[in-house]
Amino acid sequence: MKRLFPKPTALCLALSMASLPLFAMAAGPSGKIDCIAPANPGGGWDFTCRSVGQALSETGIIDGSVQTTNMPGASGGVAYSHVVTKRAGQNNVIVSASTATTTRLAQRQFPGMNADMVNWVGTVGADYGVIAVRKDSPYQSLDELLDAMEERPGSVSFAGGSASGGWDHLKVLMMARADGIQPLNKVKYLPFDGGGEAMTQVVGGHIDAFSGDASETLGFVASGDLRVLAVLADEHLPGALSDVPTAKEQGVDVEGINWRGFYIPAEVAEADVAWWENALQDLYDSEEWKKVMAQNGLIPFDRRGEAFDDYVHQQIQDIEEISQEVGLIQ
Repeated sequence: MKRLFPKPTALCLALSMASLPLFAMAAGPSGKIDCIAPANPGGGWDFTCRSVGQALSETGIIDGSVQTTNMPGASGGVAYSHVVTKRAGQNNVIVSASTATTTRLAQRQFPGMNADMVNWVGTVGADYGVIAVRKDSPYQSLDELLDAMEERPGSVSFAGGSASGGWDHLKVLMMARADGIQPLNKVKYLPFDGGGEAMTQVVGGHIDAFSGDASETLGFVASGDLRVLAVLADEHLPGALSDVPTAKEQGVDVEGINWRGFYIPAEVAEADVAWWENALQDLYDSEEWKKVMAQNGLIPFDRRGEAFDDYVHQQIQDIEEISQEVGLIQ
């Protein structure tokens, strides 16, 4: 059969593809995806990586699997520096982040780095803060714990999965401030690399109370080793902690919301950034993820792309102001 058009040459094909918009050529990450959890196993960042990785595979949003890499240190600073300096341009890396991340950025605890050095792609829900004690703790209620602190601020020790001045520490200080406890710099907080390690110290009787997030506590609550005295929320949480009273119900006007989401390296193609934004949106909208949220006490919190980037920068500004108020930074 006579051809109506000449057969395209390799050069013609290359020129044609070059004229296509970038997103038409992008296929998202290839091969195994690395999800970096910036803490030891057992905490909120680890939970986010593992649960999201499993759900991405089960829903078919990605082909293949997601590998969780635990990278503790400096309350997220080691992982942040690693991604900024060594993973730029890699589209198969995602990093679990939260309000703890923005807290350290706000307090300039990642030396030489700022929020503009990565791509903030999206959230998958939010956690509310909790105050918890071991099963045989002498503190049977939030009232009893705060009464002890009112008499002597340093009489109760708190453990958390963020560094001194980090989000878990700030939640304790915000609660103490709302209760009128002074001076705030006498409140005792001990930092650990991840909520799992902090809870182990509390359950073992070495530290009085735990400051963290609802999703972190569920395993210890289910085993009966940990009692949650209060959730730092406006209303009761869904799921396993639905019977736990809020701090506000108990007369302490404090709220501690911790979003859970991801950033990816800088210098990634815009099409790949968009691919990750869409992938997380598809995950967030799926029935599978709604079940995970319900089972783990997560609440709806949906931010993507530019809206998420704006939120991150505003939260950093707000936390910087709080940190200055309590003397954590100048």
